[in-house]
Amino acid sequence: MPTDLEIARAATLKPIEEIAAAAGFAPETLSPYGRHIAKVNQRAYAHLPTRAKLVLVTAINPTPAGEGKTTVSVGLAGGMTVSGRNAMLALREPSLGPVFGMKGGATGGGYAQVVPMESINLHFTGDLHAITAANNLLCAMVDNHIHQGNQLNIDPREVCFRHCLDVNDRQLRQIVQGLGGSKNGAPREDGFDITAASEVMATFCLASDLQDLKARLGRIVVAYTYAGEPVTCAQVGGAGAMAALLRDAFDPNLVQSLDGTPCLMHGGPFANIAHGCNSVAATTLALRMADYVVTEAGFGADLGAEKFLDIKCRMNGLWPSAIVLVATLRALRHHGGAAKAALASPDMAALQGGMANLLSHVQNIQSVWQTPVVVAVNRFATDTAEELAFVKAALAERGVACELCDGWAQGGKGAILLADAVCRAADGNAAPTPHFTYEDSAPLAAKIEAIAKRVYHAGAVSVSDDARRALNRFEKDGYGHVPVCIAKTQYSMSDDPARIGAPEGFTLTIRSARLSAGAGFVVAFAGGIIAMPGLPKAPAALSIDVNENGDILGLF
Repeated sequence: MPTDLEIARAATLKPIEEIAAAAGFAPETLSPYGRHIAKVNQRAYAHLPTRAKLVLVTAINPTPAGEGKTTVSVGLAGGMTVSGRNAMLALREPSLGPVFGMKGGATGGGYAQVVPMESINLHFTGDLHAITAANNLLCAMVDNHIHQGNQLNIDPREVCFRHCLDVNDRQLRQIVQGLGGSKNGAPREDGFDITAASEVMATFCLASDLQDLKARLGRIVVAYTYAGEPVTCAQVGGAGAMAALLRDAFDPNLVQSLDGTPCLMHGGPFANIAHGCNSVAATTLALRMADYVVTEAGFGADLGAEKFLDIKCRMNGLWPSAIVLVATLRALRHHGGAAKAALASPDMAALQGGMANLLSHVQNIQSVWQTPVVVAVNRFATDTAEELAFVKAALAERGVACELCDGWAQGGKGAILLADAVCRAADGNAAPTPHFTYEDSAPLAAKIEAIAKRVYHAGAVSVSDDARRALNRFEKDGYGHVPVCIAKTQYSMSDDPARIGAPEGFTLTIRSARLSAGAGFVVAFAGGIIAMPGLPKAPAALSIDVNENGDILGLF
């Protein structure tokens, strides 16, 4: 069986100008990066109305078996394309942390891939490097301000803006910098987040245009004074230079799927720490150019979909016409208690038990967000007809459409029935109406409680003293109206990764909170979640190499 990389290399890609022309992008609005990648000047299309139906792809809680959410997204859009519909993908860019760590890339798999896979999963067009540079420029300007006289009276112990790097490195989570005497600056504690979890990444992805981006960058709170007053990026003077570094990166990247479906791949925030959606700039551009736009939110629906709806949609007047919920029989068996080594083997008892996780997410989509849902079962060769029939029947009893997706093996042709079901659901929702989990006017703690109880199905929320003080400070400083972004484990609807299935009545523990004023939300950290991952015992980097011909080896 060929690997994803072998399948991608064997494909004959169309010149990016041909993909652009079919999508309606004029040649003069493209900045090519080689033969198969181009930046699109989104400002050239800002006058066009948004017209497409937006389809959000999300999933049950992730498992060691994998769910293939991106593979389904690409296959679904391919199913729309090969059945004659005008569809476009709007996806996130990969972070190098997962690529060289454990999770892998973000281009799909098998014959449901976005290509060129190698370039996308490595440096692509350099967007994440630009975000890293802009972030660290601001760090340097804050420390330089303190070193050069500190006119803003910044308390070095209260600098809250952290460095970032697009590599998993646990050693950098907490550091001490500025050692070596006064010529090297003021010593203080600091730390690194992975670029995908940085506030600049979140700000970049939620900005509607360049001017909005610059304004949002200016609002980033970088520190507090000795008197306890917030200090912003604009006060330090960094917004303009940061926007200049991000100018070219802000234009969405155009690539293609193996079926020739155009894909705007742009931005890459993590969904268990940030909001987990591709850029607003790419999504709105796609909505102006196609009839159906397939986008994706990271991890399970409790994280990615909730943040897509309560943060991204709330800020930008968006709402999906339909939501696709991805599951696999393997993942359902896992949530039903099957051992990892046995996930590929039929197990009706485990499957029945694991349905609770799927149905819990279905309930949220139908009852909390009140949006049509279609379940996509990402098919594996080991799936049995009996188990597939059971899942479809169980969903049919609840009036939920369910279709198989065989995109990995067949590309878009393996997802035509899924595409038909999703388009019927989207077309039947002519005027999508937002139904948020909480109101803007609710206090921050009440917003956290609403998500915990309505989406996670918790019984109570415990907020640490440190987190409570932080939330009170944010409200005092005028940030009580913003959405909340709960950072928690992706593996469970609770804050305990071991509590699989559909736990209820537990207590969600919020240990700390962080303001992302540029992005426009407050991050509440639940359980042991962190913003800088570490590498696993055997990272993927150990298998990646390049040969004498310059061919990359071992990349999935």
